[in-house]
Amino acid sequence: MDNGFLLNFLEPDPSIAAFVENIGMFHNTSAETKEVVVLPDGRIDLFFWKNGGGPFQVLLIGLETAPEQRFVPPQTKAFVISFKPLAVEYILQTSIADILNSARELPIGYLGFDVDISGDLNAFYQKVSNKIKALLPVDIDSRKLKLFDLIYSSNGELSVAALADQVGWSSRQINRYFDQRFGLSLKSYCNILRFRASLKHIANGKLFPELDFTDQAYFIKEIKKFSGVIPKELSRNQNDRFLLLSLLKQQ
Repeated sequence: MDNGFLLNFLEPDPSIAAFVENIGMFHNTSAETKEVVVLPDGRIDLFFWKNGGGPFQVLLIGLETAPEQRFVPPQTKAFVISFKPLAVEYILQTSIADILNSARELPIGYLGFDVDISGDLNAFYQKVSNKIKALLPVDIDSRKLKLFDLIYSSNGELSVAALADQVGWSSRQINRYFDQRFGLSLKSYCNILRFRASLKHIANGKLFPELDFTDQAYFIKEIKKFSGVIPKELSRNQNDRFLLLSLLKQQ
C-alpha cells in the first residue's frame, strides 16, 4: 500500500489456526491522517495500538455487521491478532456480545502481551504464537470445532438447519450460543462470511455473484449493506480506503 501506510498480515502456525486467522500490523508513517473503512470480516481483533503521540492502548474489537469509517492519525502503529470465533471461548475466555460493532479497552499487559510498539512484526508474531500455544485448551467441544470448520469451508453458504444436522447440535442451541457469546445469530455471521468471500472476487474485478446469491440485484444489495457502496465502487478502492480489499489484492 502506498501513501506511507504500511499493512502486513501473516498466517498463523497450523497448530493455532483453529483459533487465529492471522497476525499483523499497520503503520501510518506519513504526516497525514489516513481515512480507512473497516468492513465486516467475521474476525475478532485484539489491537496493541500506539496512536501517534497518544498513549499505548490494548483494544478488543467485537464482530462488525456494518462498514465503519475510521481515521488513523500520523505515526500511528498497531499490532493485531485476528481471532476466529472459537478463540473467544477457549483463548480469550469471555463473551463479546456486548461489544458488537464496538470495542472494549483492556489493561496493558492483557494476556501477558506487554508489547513494545517499536518492535517488528516477526518478533510480535513469534511472541503471539508461543503465547497462544501455551493457552491451547486440552478439551474442546467437538461440535463447535466441526461447526466452525463447516462455516469457514463453505464460506457461510450452508443453512443453519444443514449445519445443525451435520454437527448434531440443534439450531436453537447454536443460535443461543452465538447470541450469548458473540451478540448475533449464526445466520447473520454466515452472511458476513459470504460477503467476505465475495470480496476476493471483487478484488479480482469480478463484479457479479459467484456464491449463493439469488441474482445480480440481491448481490449488489448485500455488498452495499456490508460495505456502504456498490461492487463497482468497492472494486475501485480509491486511496486504498477499504483495508480488507487492499489486503486481498496483495495476496
